[in-house]
Amino acid sequence: MAPPHRTPPGEIPIRSASGTTRRSLLAGVAALGALGAAGCSRVATASGVKGGDLLDRLRAQGVVRLGIAGEIPFGYIDKDGELTGEAPELAKVVFKRLGVDKVQPVPTEFGSLIPGLASQQFDVVAAGMYITPERCEQVIFADPDYQMLDSFIVRKGNPLGLRGYEDVVAKKAKFATGTGYAEIQYAVEAGYKEDDILIVPDQVAGLNAVEAGRVDVFAGTAVTVREVVKKSGKTEALKPFKPTVGGKPHVDGGAFAFRPTETKLRDAFNTELRKLKQSGELLRVLKPFGFTEAEMTKLTAKELCGG
Repeated sequence: MAPPHRTPPGEIPIRSASGTTRRSLLAGVAALGALGAAGCSRVATASGVKGGDLLDRLRAQGVVRLGIAGEIPFGYIDKDGELTGEAPELAKVVFKRLGVDKVQPVPTEFGSLIPGLASQQFDVVAAGMYITPERCEQVIFADPDYQMLDSFIVRKGNPLGLRGYEDVVAKKAKFATGTGYAEIQYAVEAGYKEDDILIVPDQVAGLNAVEAGRVDVFAGTAVTVREVVKKSGKTEALKPFKPTVGGKPHVDGGAFAFRPTETKLRDAFNTELRKLKQSGELLRVLKPFGFTEAEMTKLTAKELCGG
């Protein structure tokens, strides 16, 4: 069992009353080690040009380095050694439209994505990162390419009648979630004792815990929960719901992150993203990774940053 949401160096710690601080940590970093070593050469130092000149440099070199965290379905290397996931596949489409034909993965731990971006180990974070006010103090985000609700894995028939975190507390259910998941905070805010939470590596381990009867419920994102139960005959995914944050229903949104100086690149990315949303092509790109119309969003980075 992994320890409760221990914060990696450089990542913002979870705070109990200010909204989610992360979606989850890396699943399977070890398998990406060789690729990480090959992809960690630093990019050229940013210039002092207003709005940044990274977009021009990327067009000239024809390749953009993507920081990923090896997390299915957001950004990972598949069994054939190919880069894929909702964020990398979207990056391929957007950057091609911006005149950059190739993408190169730079795998790292989730908690190292923002420090790695700041130290120019890669050009952009493409890991489905949640937009939070804390992160907005360190990076600039594109508008979210998806929104996300929470969901539960429970045994077939939902014997405890769970619908949200408040039910978990009221019915004293045995509760699990993933290492570093925002769902830790949501459960604690609802009144669940943090020390009683079973922390597991990922949604697969959570599914196994529910199937084995070690816990009554596992909490994760609607997409990951929906996908992982497909091959299970003992469990089901409950209807997605909004967790309560600061006394209000909360919806998370994931997006690409850029260095604060690179507003020109961020704005160009947003322009193409809006076109993909309007045409419906964004859903086509994300659909193979379990995303549905329910995950499409009109939320903006400004809203989620609290500005």
